[in-house]
Amino acid sequence: MITIAAYLFTGATSLVVLFYVALIFGAPWGAASMGGKFPGKFPPPMRVVSVVNICLLTFLNVIVLSRANLFFTELYDFSTVGIWFVVAFYLLGTILNTITPSKIERIWAPVALTHMISSLLIALS
Repeated sequence: MITIAAYLFTGATSLVVLFYVALIFGAPWGAASMGGKFPGKFPPPMRVVSVVNICLLTFLNVIVLSRANLFFTELYDFSTVGIWFVVAFYLLGTILNTITPSKIERIWAPVALTHMISSLLIALS
């Protein structure tokens, strides 16, 4: 069950990372991110923010894979505490993506909920 949860988390993360990569390269999907404040193509400063977001999401995924004891096992001790940050991060993300004023951005609420539930299952293992 933990392995499935970790791979589900990684799949959801990959989806979000690909979305940010598309924004970085000029996809006109800005309305579906950052509260919809930048509809269309992201301006250069927001593309930098997207790179930072990719780095953060990758780090959170490393914590999950480590805690699930699948990869990065040398970080296991750190991940036993870090996994709770991941759970809290995605709990907040689920809430924010649900209440965002951007209707299109609400498509990310189920993705964030998937992240939250799968990381919680891993945290409780």
